[in-house]
Order: sequence, then C-alpha cells, then structure tokens
Amino acid sequence: MTTFTRPKLLTSMTAIAALATAGVVHAAGASEPTLTGWALMPAATFADGPTSGQFAGPNPYGTNLPPFAAKQPVQGFSGVLRGPGRDTFRFLVDNGFGAKANSADALLRMYAVSVDLRTAQGGSGTVAAADWVSGRPRAAFDSRTRLTLNDAARQIGIAVQADYSHYYDNPAGIPVDAAIRDARLLTGADLDIESVRRDHRGHYWFGDEFGPYLVKTDAHGTVLRPVIPMPGVYAPENADVLAGTVAPNLGGSGGFEGMAMNTSGTRLFTLLEKVVAGDPQRQLRISEFDVDAESYTGRMWFYPLDAAGTAIGDMTAIDDERFVVIERNGGTATTPSTAPFKKLFLVDLSDLPSGGTARKTELVDLMNLADPHDLDRDGKAIYTLPYVTIEDVLMLDDHTLLVVNDNNFPYGGGRTLASDATEFIRIALPTGLRR
Repeated sequence: MTTFTRPKLLTSMTAIAALATAGVVHAAGASEPTLTGWALMPAATFADGPTSGQFAGPNPYGTNLPPFAAKQPVQGFSGVLRGPGRDTFRFLVDNGFGAKANSADALLRMYAVSVDLRTAQGGSGTVAAADWVSGRPRAAFDSRTRLTLNDAARQIGIAVQADYSHYYDNPAGIPVDAAIRDARLLTGADLDIESVRRDHRGHYWFGDEFGPYLVKTDAHGTVLRPVIPMPGVYAPENADVLAGTVAPNLGGSGGFEGMAMNTSGTRLFTLLEKVVAGDPQRQLRISEFDVDAESYTGRMWFYPLDAAGTAIGDMTAIDDERFVVIERNGGTATTPSTAPFKKLFLVDLSDLPSGGTARKTELVDLMNLADPHDLDRDGKAIYTLPYVTIEDVLMLDDHTLLVVNDNNFPYGGGRTLASDATEFIRIALPTGLRR
C-alpha cells in the first residue's frame, strides 16, 4: 500500500493451468491484449472484527470516514493466490491504512473471494465472500472466509501490538482490543505485508515492507519462527533502525511489494519496491531465497524501472526464470499533471549471472486495453485501470492473467474524487507466456 496522510497445494504450473482453464474464455483471434472479464467490489466492504481506523485520518473527499466500529475493511488487496474452488481466489490485505502510525487496529488477514466476472457470454460483474476451505459462497466475510496472521506461538521476535495494554504502548491512548491481545493477532503497526506465496510444504510466506522481513506461517496463519531480515537492507521501520544500531538505507514503503515462487515451491524471488542506497539508480533488487534452508542464497539481480515508472506493484512466476511484473507511477485519472503509467512486463532472468540486469518486455498497457464488449459499461472500447496502486497479478493459464488493484481504502482518487473501489480484470494475451 502507498503511504497516505491520513486443500491440496498445487506446485506445478501445469496443474494450475488445468484448474484455471475451466473458468477461462479466450478472446478468439485477439491480436492485442484484450479485456475478457470484469468485476467490481464496492469500497465499503467490511468483515467483522475489532474497531479499525481509530488512528487513520479522513480522505479529502468526505467518503467512508473512519473509524469503523466493530469491523475491518476487506480492502487493500496486495497479493493473490488461487482459491479452493472455481473462480475463487485468496487475497492478501496489506497493513491497513498505509502507515505504521495509523494501522495498529487493522488486522493482517487474507480473504477467500468468489469472483463472477462479467464477460461477453454473461456474468454479473460482482464478487462475494467464499469459504476459505471449500470455496462455497458465504453470506458475509465472516470467520470462515479468512486467515488471520497471529503470533499465538510467540515466535515472531519483534514487538507487536498484542504485547501492549494500549495501542503504540501509549498508556494515555486507546486500549488494545481484547481480541488482539488474547489471540496475539498481528496488525498493520506490526508488519506491512505486501506479498504472499505458499511453499511445497503448505506454509505461507509473507513479504513485508517494515524490515523488510520475510514472515513464515503455518496453513492457519500462525507465525512459525522469527521474522527473517534481508541482509544489509534496512527500512526506516526496521527493528534495528528503531533501536538506533543501524541507519536506514531503503526508503519507507520500499520493501517486498513483489514476491514470486518457483514452480516446485522451493525458492522465493523477492522484489523490492524502492532502490537500496548504493545500488544502481532506478534498479530494484530481485533476490533468491531458499525456502527449506530459510536463508537467502546470495544470488541477486536488478529490475530496471521504465523511464516513466516509479515503483512495482507485484511479481508472479511464469516458470523458474521468467516472471510477470506490474510497474506503475503515482498518476491517476484525477491527477492532471501526472499521466498514469500502469503496465505489465515480462521479466527474464535466463542465463543471467548474479548481479545482472533483468531483460524486460512489455506485455500489457493497463491504460490502453482493448475492451470490444465494453465490459465495464463506460461506453468505451478501450479499458483503463488508472488506480494509484495495482498490486495483484496471477497467471491463470498460458494466455490469461488476472489483475486487481489495491484501493488504499478509505483513500482513493483513482477514477473519481472518492474512495476507490476494487476492480478485478481478466486479460487475454495474443501470445502465450510459456516457451
């Protein structure tokens, strides 16, 4: 998130493609990337939980004003995995309201979401809650639809809000909700999780921006070991920086925005959102991590930003050497002085030595996507996705991608001067991704 003021594990891409194909309709004979499915989740979508937004400022538009009594926003999607049923997905919610200082009451969760895309053949263009295990529809985003990160085993190794009687350890402040303390639930003041993958043993790995740290949990979201720092890299919120033992060398909100898993589920590839001090200008680190050894391998590459790009939004694997990366700037439909730049690139590390610069090829311009059936009903044959942050990409099959924005709730300004909705789009590619 951008900082604002205010069942059986599938490890084979072949298996994933086989699952996905049933729900995918290709744009026959498409000569360019084409929108083949669209859905929308309203900004004001909530789940039960502790009161949230008590430290968050209002947006400048006067919509969806915090706090949110006895509920948590189902928003800010920053990572996506395939779900347990057809057309269901598991989405990661990031740290809440955009900063450590305003997200102590925002729980770190993943939600199962059923997506009924509007297509040329039909569909409602709506989304709904789904059972985390079965994928069956649920009437609301209740406890059966989610995973909540927690430190019930007391393994995390850093101070968290559940350690305190009052949020931010301020005796004069608001008491920490009893549910957070009792179950040691993790919040957006503890970690800023922006990416997620599941390994070959069924464990989840979350990429954080405050360390930046890697966080390992079991299948239920319970932290299994102390957070793993990135050697030699320190964000302003890193525990060692806060203790005064080191100086930061990575900008705030610059950590693991992107993270991919190889096809065997044994290697992670982490991608920083910002440049480490001393690294080549406008080049972001891609680092390899050994899941079983729980350590970085020392192999590293650089992702070169486009001239118009300022950050990346997500990274997903095609195979063991090639990836799809979202790249963007901060422009939106409501920023006349900054034209939105939102693109997908194919990134290739094949035959590159450690320290090399990745090769990249444009796949999709998200500001110029063919929409011959006007699936979003805006009266235009070109679809645009102009939100500040677009942080979810999933390969459905060789020719098909799912892309979803992070709406930075309750902030916005992506399409209009109001809180942003969350849009889900399916894109058919004219050329297959596999070799």
